Amino acid sequence: MASAEIELRGHIIDSLTLPRVWGAIEDAGAHFQVRQMTIGASENETSYARIEVTAETDERLEELLSELRQLGATAVEERDATTERVTRAGILPDAFYSTTNLPTQARVDGRWIPVEDIEMDVAIVVDRAAGTARGCPMHAVQVGDEVVVGFDGVRVEPLERPRASREVFGFMQSPVSSERAKALAIHEVAEAMRAAKAHSGKILFVLGPAVVHTAAREHVAALIRRGYVQVIFGGNAIVAHDVEAAMFGTSLGIDLKTGLPVEHGHRHHLRAINAVRAAGSLEAAREQGLLGDGIVAAALEQGVEMVLAGSIRDDGPMPGVITDAMEAQGRMREAVRGVEVAVMAASMLHAIATGNLLPARVKTVVVDISPAVVTKLADRGTAQAIGLVTDVELFLGALADELA
Repeated sequence: MASAEIELRGHIIDSLTLPRVWGAIEDAGAHFQVRQMTIGASENETSYARIEVTAETDERLEELLSELRQLGATAVEERDATTERVTRAGILPDAFYSTTNLPTQARVDGRWIPVEDIEMDVAIVVDRAAGTARGCPMHAVQVGDEVVVGFDGVRVEPLERPRASREVFGFMQSPVSSERAKALAIHEVAEAMRAAKAHSGKILFVLGPAVVHTAAREHVAALIRRGYVQVIFGGNAIVAHDVEAAMFGTSLGIDLKTGLPVEHGHRHHLRAINAVRAAGSLEAAREQGLLGDGIVAAALEQGVEMVLAGSIRDDGPMPGVITDAMEAQGRMREAVRGVEVAVMAASMLHAIATGNLLPARVKTVVVDISPAVVTKLADRGTAQAIGLVTDVELFLGALADELA
């Protein structure tokens, strides 16, 4: 039998860290023995546990310990992180450490340093001279970069249950349900946005074309003009249909006032794209009066950063849409720095992509009429997100009213 001791610190009981560690040990067919435990006497005091973990072989123990580290466990005997140099650009060492989106530290030269630009599924690059560590995607590593390998010397800090009892943003929320109290959730989202705006924190909106289809564009435009949106992520469709609505009053050829199809309306979005391409840019189209008072017009007026990532299905595309996926990903990474609140509205693919880039500390809400879309985001690692299964127009309208 092989054994090792681990430590857990913090609000490990009420944040369910301790039972999750015990469950992972049992699921692996291993055993544990609590060697020392100190329990906080109140909700504000932290707890401590030292646990001996035993597995059948060294290999199974190491696999289990790597899983427990992702839950916040650390080795009793602290060791520096092991690193290897990159020898080919864009190729990581075989045993590279793959990150989560949780706050992470690496022990370098006897000192724990925070990993900057943390996101899920990237490597950790160490700069010993500068005393820094950063998350780096595979394709961006350069020859000579020092990359953390293995699991020693890496510490993950699990998110804790918020101290405020009514706080809807928290790690490991209850299962997605259409019966969640939406009025309370919307109020808390609005409060988080107010708090971010008060100290110039950035607020990100990820928008799908259903925002226009459901006639919710005016609510988003109002939020932008009130200073509650600093970054917008989306694709070709959200811009195309926003301009279509401005030029023709339709979205996908459906009249936004009557809900009835318009003759030859199926080509309206193509005519909108063509008009903007003829103008040369969204800014030029605004000067020509093509954008009306919708989302794009408000974003240009307020200096909101828009990162529009194209897809294989796009018509046109609109000027400003980035058709290189890696370039779009890089622009998104730059734009999420400083984001404190993310609202993902009716956009499955862009929401999942954005969730992959966000640190777990970002307060995130995903809204969709389909429970499957809301669930997929959590299934792919964005466990900090709260999910609201509802019509996106009703949500955005209520949110705009809260912030009016």
